[in-house]
Amino acid sequence: MIDFRYHLVSIVAIFLALAVGIVMGTTLLQDPAIRSAEELTRQLTADKQEQRGQIDDLRSREQAGDAFVTTLTPKLVAGELTGEEVLLVEAPGAGAAQREATQEVLTDAGATITGRLSLTEKFFDPKSGGVLDGLAGQLKPAEMTFPTPATAYEKAATLLAATVTTTDPAVAGTPNAATASVLGGLETGGFVNLDGDPAKRATLVVMFAPDVPYEGENAETQAAAFVALASGLDAGGRGLVVAGTVPATGPGGAVTAVRDSTEVAKRVSTVDSADIPAGRVVIVYALREQLAGAAGQYGIGTGITAFQPVVPSPAPTTPQPTPSSSDSGS
Repeated sequence: MIDFRYHLVSIVAIFLALAVGIVMGTTLLQDPAIRSAEELTRQLTADKQEQRGQIDDLRSREQAGDAFVTTLTPKLVAGELTGEEVLLVEAPGAGAAQREATQEVLTDAGATITGRLSLTEKFFDPKSGGVLDGLAGQLKPAEMTFPTPATAYEKAATLLAATVTTTDPAVAGTPNAATASVLGGLETGGFVNLDGDPAKRATLVVMFAPDVPYEGENAETQAAAFVALASGLDAGGRGLVVAGTVPATGPGGAVTAVRDSTEVAKRVSTVDSADIPAGRVVIVYALREQLAGAAGQYGIGTGITAFQPVVPSPAPTTPQPTPSSSDSGS
C-alpha cells in the first residue's frame, strides 16, 4: 500500500527535477539568448539609423527642389494669364496656406484676382438644402431658368456662375446688374463669406478642395455638391481648375469626386499637388490649357493623366535672310 511518505517523496522529486531543469536551462541558454537579443537590437538600431538618414536625405532634396522651383516660379509662369480675371473659391477644410501661395503665383502669371468666395459648412449641410433651394429661386433673375430636374446645389451653381463668372473678356471685371443681390443674399443666409469683390466677374476660377475626404452619412451628398458647383462655375466662365492635395484623391475626396464624374472631368481640370511649389505652377498651366478649351487631371495622386499639361512648343521663328554683298553696298 502506497503511504503518505511515498507521495511526499514523489512531489519533492518532481519539484527538484523542475528546479534542476530551470537552472540548467538558464545556465546553458542564457549567454546565446542574450547574445542573439543584443545582435538583433544592434541590427534594428543600425537599420533605423540608416532609414532615418535616407528620410533626412529625401527631405533635404525635397526642400532644395521646392526652393529651386519657388525661385524660378515667376519666370515659369510669366505672362501665362495676362489679362485674365481669376476668382478663388474655397470649400470648408481647404488649406489657407495653399490658397495664399496659389494666389501669389497667379499674380506672378499676370492674372488679376477679383476676390474670394468662401463656402460655409452650411452650404454643404443637407439639412440646409431646402433653404438653399428656396433662396436660389428667390434671388435668381426673372429670365433665368434652372435645369430640370435640378438639385439645390445645381441651382445655386447656375446662379453663382451668372453672378461671378463670364465668358466675355469685354465684361470681365464688371458686375452683372441682373444678379446684384445674389452674393449679399447668400452671405446673409450664411452660405458664403466674401473677400475682395467677387461680384466683378472673372473669366477663370480656381476652386480649392478640402484637405481631407468627406466622411459620414452626408459624405456622398457633400461630394456631389462640390462637383455640382465646380461644373456650374466652369460652364459660366472660360475655365475652372480644382486645386487640392493627395488626400483629396482618396475615397470620399472632392478631387476624386470630380475625376470620377466622367462628364465633368471632360471640362474641369484638377491638380492634386497644390501644397508644393511645382503644383502651383501646374495650376497656372492647367488654367492656360482651360483657355485653349482642353482639360486634364494632374498631380501625383490616383486618377491623374500626367503631372502637368503638355507645355506648348514655342512658335518657330522665321529665319532672316543674310544680306548679300550688293545689299550692304560693299
